[in-house]
Amino acid sequence: MDAMIAAAARLLATGDLLGALKRVALRDDGPALALRGIAMAQLGDLVRAKALLKRAVAAFGPHEAVARARCIVAEAEVALVSRDLGWPPKALASARATLQVHGDRLNAAHALHIEVRRLLLIGRLDDAQARLAQVDAGVLPPALKAAYEMVLAGIAIRRLQTRGAREALQRAELASQAAGIPALAAEVAGVAHVLAMPVARLRARGEERYLFLDEVENLIASRTLVIDACRHAVRAGQTVVSLKTRPVLFALVQMLAESWPGDVSRKALVACAFRGKEADESYRARLRVEIGRLRKEIRDVGVVRATAEGFALVPHDRHDVAVLAPPEEEHGEVLALLADGEAWSTSALAIALDASPRTIQRALNELAEAGKARFVGRGPSRRWVKQSVPGFPSTLLLRNALPGD
Repeated sequence: MDAMIAAAARLLATGDLLGALKRVALRDDGPALALRGIAMAQLGDLVRAKALLKRAVAAFGPHEAVARARCIVAEAEVALVSRDLGWPPKALASARATLQVHGDRLNAAHALHIEVRRLLLIGRLDDAQARLAQVDAGVLPPALKAAYEMVLAGIAIRRLQTRGAREALQRAELASQAAGIPALAAEVAGVAHVLAMPVARLRARGEERYLFLDEVENLIASRTLVIDACRHAVRAGQTVVSLKTRPVLFALVQMLAESWPGDVSRKALVACAFRGKEADESYRARLRVEIGRLRKEIRDVGVVRATAEGFALVPHDRHDVAVLAPPEEEHGEVLALLADGEAWSTSALAIALDASPRTIQRALNELAEAGKARFVGRGPSRRWVKQSVPGFPSTLLLRNALPGD
């Protein structure tokens, strides 16, 4: 490595992007292209960064395996930031293996960190935590240590472990201060801000109010039967009954919970679950079938009893019933992902939410009509962002966010 490349790398590591670019802007060799690509990525020009990093991979010879692997890791990070979830994860795993074989432990740890962040983004919390356990946090430099702690905080937030999240963010703040990189400190502060914002709405006994993350954690741990409209599940302590694939059953139990301790008429249940205008005999028969299925699904946490007018929800050994609803009524999961401030493609949203691109596109169009989302770019380069209005964090709405999922 020549002196100019070494100087640019040192400046890049300390956050002086313009100083680094001044030293390599006119060079087209592999190291210079790699440094330029990383600098452009940190400046926000992700399209240019991708192109430079691809050129850098091609510029390194077959005997420069470590340099090529480092460029692939940088490509993977750019893909993650630009929400290109279709970027091949096997390429990153191969690059990480190459770095480990050649003794580059720090860059291998960084590659593993990118893998974990992707798993976290698509809701695979168990896999993310298992991968993160492979990292020896004690040998990480301050910048990587801060990133490591932020991932730990992200997992804790999504699992409603508020205390663990705060402790991880405190460690991340100390590490970011030691690193001396303003952008990293701002990212840590942004994650910490999540804990000071409402993440859900509580509906109980005809009243509604917003909840913070620690309040949701306390609610889940209490003796309350929680109808979780964020996750489409019924929760009683550690017992979780998922109704994610049974939308009719969830619509019924949610309506029964919102009327608890009273009952709900058959006509109202038909209108809610089947969109029927009149509760004629065919709808009544269908309602009886679905109520029977609901009773079977929630038999461990409660029963559904018939009344003169309709049906009522009766929990087992629970003092209260409450509905935990998303902060946003319509397409909350899509808005939750857009709330991270990054620009998402339709395909990336579909991967993250495990839904079809057509379904996601319909949701985005409806959000755009409501003024809650907007797109930038055209054609294949179109990306969606949330409108710049006061909103809510995504933590509670992301997939696999709560204990027992």
